[in-house]
Amino acid sequence: MSALQLEIKNLIIDSLGLEDVTPQDIDDDLTLFGEGLGLDSVDALELGLAIQKRFGIKIDAEAKDTRTHFANVASLAAFVASRQAA
Repeated sequence: MSALQLEIKNLIIDSLGLEDVTPQDIDDDLTLFGEGLGLDSVDALELGLAIQKRFGIKIDAEAKDTRTHFANVASLAAFVASRQAA
């Protein structure tokens, strides 16, 4: 697990108030929404804001690939890394 992936897992847990969940409970490829971790649309908004605030990047909620970026921790980490490099 990369440091960025661990940071994102901790951000998910902290920003969404997921009690009884540890970073080790969230597999890098675990689906975050619906099946998997079970997050919903409200969680998506809160997580998106937390990501923007923590990493200083803009997220376009209307972009068609945003859902893909938020599919799991691995894709979210890749998205954040690409935006930070830009």
